[in-house]
Amino acid sequence: MFFHKQELQFSATPDKPDAVYARKLQEVLGGQYGEISVAMQYAFQGWNMHIPGKYRDLVFGIGAEEFGHVEMLAVMIAQLLEKSPLGITTDAVQADPTVAAVIGGTDVQHAIVAGAGARPVDSNGNPWQGSYITASGNLLADFTANANAEMQGRVQVARLYHMTDDSGVRDMLAFLLARDTMHQNQWLRAVEELKADGLEELPTPSNFPQKKEHTEVSYQYLNFSDGEHAKEGSWASGPSIDGKGEHTYHDGPTTSAPMPPPTRPDARFYGTTDVPNRVEKIAGTVQDKLHRE
Repeated sequence: MFFHKQELQFSATPDKPDAVYARKLQEVLGGQYGEISVAMQYAFQGWNMHIPGKYRDLVFGIGAEEFGHVEMLAVMIAQLLEKSPLGITTDAVQADPTVAAVIGGTDVQHAIVAGAGARPVDSNGNPWQGSYITASGNLLADFTANANAEMQGRVQVARLYHMTDDSGVRDMLAFLLARDTMHQNQWLRAVEELKADGLEELPTPSNFPQKKEHTEVSYQYLNFSDGEHAKEGSWASGPSIDGKGEHTYHDGPTTSAPMPPPTRPDARFYGTTDVPNRVEKIAGTVQDKLHRE
């Protein structure tokens, strides 16, 4: 159940309108690592979770907070667009370089589609996609993805902080940066707690028997580059981080296999193959007559 309270978690009021910056701010609202993504990611992880308790409460609690961040950004974007021009003629653009610059940096769909409001899109106007979210049901994989999402989101918010001198906008971004700091730490802690609780461990999924994989290359670094220095890393020698193997280094692949022969799909796919065209045409006709769909 969701209940909406008409308050914001933190102030979201700019000093003045700025339609160009409103477009930039769309990235952390509707971009791949924006607030819509993390809100939906945590919600679906909670709905898909197989165990009750602290981990499900964690993702539901933070997911609800992230929906609040979606609202903060939408409200801020609407205020940044509050005094954006309704329309500008070609003559005006040509006569005023300032107007031309504004027109070149705004999202015209803010006006045409949303009526000076926020949209579920990124800074280039690409619609938000459900494919951005990760909710696999494996908590170690999901929580690691969550930490990455918070890191990428914080990088973007930090960049946006330096793209404005509006104190009101910066104040809101400073709050979001602080929450991203917490959320990064929280997900990395949750990963360690999953291991301590004996629920998951590396490699993920940990309940797949490793003896079924080609264990001779499980901890071997294969160098497929002409760079020489990867062998200096701890991933190329010494104990593996999962504690189950010892890393080794090999320059290039340890195995190779012949390329299989060319495929010959059903003639009615009409792909070009090594079979003579006339033969494929006959084969397709025969298959049709035999109703081999």
